[in-house]
Amino acid sequence: TGYITEGQLVLSRDLHQRGIFPPLDVLPSLSRLMQHGIGAGRTRADHRAIANGLYRCYARGRELRRLEAIVGRDGMLAGDRRLLDFADRFEAAFIAQSERRSVAATLDAGAALLREFGEEGK
Repeated sequence: TGYITEGQLVLSRDLHQRGIFPPLDVLPSLSRLMQHGIGAGRTRADHRAIANGLYRCYARGRELRRLEAIVGRDGMLAGDRRLLDFADRFEAAFIAQSERRSVAATLDAGAALLREFGEEGK
């Protein structure tokens, strides 16, 4: 059409097969305008830091799943197992949306998850 959309949502067959709905694959999905709609005066000052932290930890956890398939979870370092657990929790708490929640509540939950896994402020 010649138009650039605001963003793209990518669905995941793997998430669907594991019963995670909506099966939204957040890593390749994107929003071109997010940077203009978040932060102090729009959502809250720590919005970008929380989003970046969640993305970073989830991406690393997803990468480690390939290694886990080869060596098993028990054969991995404690820090790597922690990131695998983070990826599982992120999918259960953020991708599988079993409840309606505000942006503020979502950011609070994201910050709590990062704190729980020692990733806040990294």
